[in-house]
Amino acid sequence: MSTTTATTVPMSIRLDVNAREKLKAIAERQKRSAHALATEAINQFIEQKERENAWQQGCEDALKHFDKTGLHATHAEVMAWMDTWGTDKELPPPACHP
Repeated sequence: MSTTTATTVPMSIRLDVNAREKLKAIAERQKRSAHALATEAINQFIEQKERENAWQQGCEDALKHFDKTGLHATHAEVMAWMDTWGTDKELPPPACHP
């Protein structure tokens, strides 16, 4: 989480009573405010969704590249490469081919 100071704006959210009480209890145990915990959780959620979006975009870009060029590596080639990960005889990634 970033430690730089940013402009903040208020936002209201509604929690059911059970969730609110659990959040307050966690905040007390961690000696933090419920607001700070909620803010941290929301920031982590945003980061996760941005990573998911970047992954999805990368997949779409790779598919477009394949559709355009036909270049690929087979499942067997990739698995043979991955089977060597962490060994003394790690192979380079397989070359793409038509």
